[in-house]
Amino acid sequence: MTMKQIQIDLQEIRYYYARKDMFDKACDSVVKNTIVEKVGKYNEVMHDAPPRLYALYVALYTENNTQIVVADDWGVSEGHIKNLNRKLRDYLLAVFNKNHKESDSNDNV
Repeated sequence: MTMKQIQIDLQEIRYYYARKDMFDKACDSVVKNTIVEKVGKYNEVMHDAPPRLYALYVALYTENNTQIVVADDWGVSEGHIKNLNRKLRDYLLAVFNKNHKESDSNDNV
């Protein structure tokens, strides 16, 4: 997994949550889109995230807020939110790469 892929995935997750009703309704008549699985994978990883990163993930990606809105809501600077968002992406990258290495190790056993 690369940082670029994390960024793309987070944009897709934001898009999904902004249109969640449509995706849910479409699942009844059309095959489930792969974004639904991707959302599940990211949500599972966020289960063990530090609380601030978890809260940021929810605010930015599941609630579809901008960094400016989150900064205002939290009473912090936009720069602070940008820094936290970088830490969130770093966290996701580290977890996905760790999980990938562990699954590779298990395949070799």
